[in-house]
Amino acid sequence: MKKIFYALLTSLFLISCYAQQENILKKNNVTNPEIEQKVADLLDQMTLGEKISQMSFDSPAIPHLNIPAYNWWNECLHGVARAGYATVFPQAIGLAATWNSDLILEVADAISTEARAKYHEAVRNEDREIYKGLTFWTPNINIFRDPRWGRGQETYGEDPYLTSRIGVAFIKGLQGNDPNYFKVIATPKHFAVHSGPEPDRHTFNAVINSRDLYDTYLPAFEACIKEGNAFSIMCAYNRFMGEACCGSPLLLQNILRDDWGFDGYIVSDCGAINDIYANHKIVKTSAEAAAVAVKAGTDLNCGGIYTQSLMEAVESGLLSESDIDKAVARLLTARFKLGMFDAPENVKYSQIPFSENDSDKHRQLALKTAHESIVLLKNNNNVLPLGEDIKKIAVIGPTADSYQMLLGNYSGTPSKYVTLLKGIINTASEKNIKVEYEKGCNTVEAGQLKNYLTGNDVKYEGQPGLKAEFFKNTDLSGEPYFTKIDRLDNPNLIYGTRQPNIRNEKEYSIRWSGKLNIKESGKYNFMVKGADGFRLFVDDNLLIDQWQEHNVVIDSGTIFLDVNKTHNLRLEYFRKQARALLTVQWELLNVDNIKRAVNIASSSDVVVFIGGISPLLEGEEMEVDLEGFKGGDRTSLQLPKVQGKLLKSLYATGKPIVLVLTSGSALAVNWADKNIPSILEVWYPGEEGGTALADVLFGKYNPAGRLPVTFYKSVDQLPPFEDYSMKERTYRYFEEQPLYSFGYGMTYSKFEYSNISEPFSSSGLDSVILSIEVKNTGKLDGDEVVQLYIKDLESSVPVPIHSLQGLKRVHLKAGEKRKIYFTISPKQLSIVDKNNNRVVEPGMFELTIGGCQPGIKCETTGNLTTLLEVKGNAVIVE
Repeated sequence: MKKIFYALLTSLFLISCYAQQENILKKNNVTNPEIEQKVADLLDQMTLGEKISQMSFDSPAIPHLNIPAYNWWNECLHGVARAGYATVFPQAIGLAATWNSDLILEVADAISTEARAKYHEAVRNEDREIYKGLTFWTPNINIFRDPRWGRGQETYGEDPYLTSRIGVAFIKGLQGNDPNYFKVIATPKHFAVHSGPEPDRHTFNAVINSRDLYDTYLPAFEACIKEGNAFSIMCAYNRFMGEACCGSPLLLQNILRDDWGFDGYIVSDCGAINDIYANHKIVKTSAEAAAVAVKAGTDLNCGGIYTQSLMEAVESGLLSESDIDKAVARLLTARFKLGMFDAPENVKYSQIPFSENDSDKHRQLALKTAHESIVLLKNNNNVLPLGEDIKKIAVIGPTADSYQMLLGNYSGTPSKYVTLLKGIINTASEKNIKVEYEKGCNTVEAGQLKNYLTGNDVKYEGQPGLKAEFFKNTDLSGEPYFTKIDRLDNPNLIYGTRQPNIRNEKEYSIRWSGKLNIKESGKYNFMVKGADGFRLFVDDNLLIDQWQEHNVVIDSGTIFLDVNKTHNLRLEYFRKQARALLTVQWELLNVDNIKRAVNIASSSDVVVFIGGISPLLEGEEMEVDLEGFKGGDRTSLQLPKVQGKLLKSLYATGKPIVLVLTSGSALAVNWADKNIPSILEVWYPGEEGGTALADVLFGKYNPAGRLPVTFYKSVDQLPPFEDYSMKERTYRYFEEQPLYSFGYGMTYSKFEYSNISEPFSSSGLDSVILSIEVKNTGKLDGDEVVQLYIKDLESSVPVPIHSLQGLKRVHLKAGEKRKIYFTISPKQLSIVDKNNNRVVEPGMFELTIGGCQPGIKCETTGNLTTLLEVKGNAVIVE
């Protein structure tokens, strides 16, 4: 059946493609005749080589045409990334947990404001390097179908409707509302059926049925193109139904351009064109791979294949120059629509001052967003908010004081940040509450505490971090071409340095130097992991020596350090050909940290345990191989064993415990759910995460976030990770009992629902209005997330168990009642029929409104159900 489905889809594409081929450029390129003419004039003056040069992400300048160099690769998943200081909002999964599309529109608008401020400042300084542009490769709207996927943190969760609402809002906030120019250009990714496993992403073939494609994997992309008007889209690494996603006529032409009317440009994921021949083995040469991608509609290559091979593809007849023209026309159109070729005074966004970047206003918005993202999962006996009788708090756990945990992946660099520990200390000090902290254990590995070297551990002339000197050779010879104070904000020191042009240098060396900051005397073990040469000196002693070319190796050395003395540290590195990788960890030996933690807990009034996982364990194609983690993905959903052991030891003290979970995905905390009275999920909460958590713990903010994913009890409840079928995945098709359901979340208030619309009928041709009243019957003001679920009770084809089709986050004062309205369109009542059409069929529909899924115990909220009867004949809807 799968082969038949693939053959049928391919045939449908070929029929439509040949009929429309002559009109592709006219139909899809431009809508503004003036821009269309300018693009045509430029193309007439460009040589074939110049055209091809513009199809690479690092497009060079063409001086005689006044086309400046431009790097298309820019990131802003939850704040402008990799381009110096910027506001860092909660990770994308946390944005989704707000269930507040209005707020996300505001967040995205702030991000694009900072992006514009940075871009124009960079241009004023003739800086056209990577990450300084206006074309952003975000948002990631892939469906988070399986909690083992390490990049699920980048998404808006498992539901097509929630993902589409958050995704559309984010794109609108990025691209702006000016009739003449985009503020920036958004790039939803990875089109279209892509969600791990990470170690196999360059080779795997996603195979699904047509209903899963059109009912689960495509709706958010369709909404982002049709409603959000995204002007760019990124194709994925993998194959879909046998075709490389970046060379798929079905996905890129038939569905995207012909069916949805997309008229922007398509960019490949980085290295995806290379995969077409090197890993998928679809063709034999790079020239053939480039031709396949361009013919399918991939206009821009992140990688080197287009630059290396497109000329050969044209000269050998695999492509025509008109094929190149179509792609370059779309790319030039994008730059015109961003105002890059117009006088700055004519582009309103160019007037944004650099002071808008990393502003206090945006910091407050980051705090508000972190507030709204926190999900209260359990609160027995009203342990939270913490009472006035609390005099001493024990903060324990491996992610309590983690800077990296705050950020998630694809993050920017905050100029200020508040770790979860610091946030608690700040608020507790205002209340004269004593706080004691002990990390207690590593996130995963048992034994001595291992800490990455950070700016908190080292100083250079009193400043956090180390002096970093960069050399354009491999032996540190001569004068450094660039020197800076490196705050060591990223475990991979090479990645975190962000020195000029490092991505373009194949050979270089770096020397870091400064003073170690230790808190107690003892034997310290240093561990360095790196590719190519590295060596570490402590107090001028050569502790680790790997000064030769090699792939990734790990070496260690031990030295006694006295807290009463100043200790020098010098780290040296060269890169020759291997991957740019260097990390440093250190540990104080012969210390029983679990015993320390238990002692602190025993003398406290309450324990706040902050643990879970971090972006150092889950993420994109990572070199991680630890129990429960593999290559960026997860192999287990359980809390790591070492943390479970520590948590149970703390429980044995008899002290009340608040468990604060940090993660970008679901955690199966089954024991904690049965034994720990209060549990919070804070995700990777951004630069103000600590302040937000403290406000929730002490009752300054009433939490109301909702889960955008199902929290399963175990991987045993899931199908194989590699299986892309939606059967038994997500709340829509999962028939067992989860630990916590999609849409679940508690508050410190209680909400009651009443007066839902009486059963009613519709023709299926028009939208209908549904209403309900919700009242805050609690003692505290707070938010309620009102959710609408629809189920077709008489469908002719299989449908989800429940399907979210409406959401509204509303703030209600204590005792306040409000009437809430939902408008239900025919499309929201539709099913995908056997011909892949969206059809509204006659019959009965169950409509459930409340603060959680139908059939789920909400605890602090509820839900009500009514019926809708659709009369008449089946109707096809767009």
